Amino acid sequence: MAKIIEWFIILLIFGAVAVVGNWVGYDVLPLTAIPGMLILVLITLTGMTLAKIIPGNFPSVGYIALVGIIISLPVFPGGEQVVEWTSHISILAIATPILAYAGISIGRSWGDFTKLGWRALVVATFVFLGTFLGSAVIAEIVLRIQGII
Repeated sequence: MAKIIEWFIILLIFGAVAVVGNWVGYDVLPLTAIPGMLILVLITLTGMTLAKIIPGNFPSVGYIALVGIIISLPVFPGGEQVVEWTSHISILAIATPILAYAGISIGRSWGDFTKLGWRALVVATFVFLGTFLGSAVIAEIVLRIQGII
């Protein structure tokens, strides 16, 4: 139970930061975004709890996706309202605090990072460069197909 409370507090902190990011970056008022963010927090908490309760080796992200899909179905009571509320949340507003946290946690283990050596730095650089260029090429193609550019 203590672990679930800890997860809930952490998710609320991420949610609050995402609501502020959604407000600043996408002009969505916090009162409009809070219901959707609370739903996303509860979906995540439910999925993480199911991963711990249900025996087996199914990842929590799978449970989170299943819970999210189920409660957003039109046949689920309130499913249309769930979709309406969560549609006010930008995915980038959610990703920003999560990526910041990941960066901080990597930064705390510089000792482990330095043990990987210079080869890991070269590989990481090429991975980042390839990801960036791949994303840029895909965006270029899609935007040209849509006639936006």
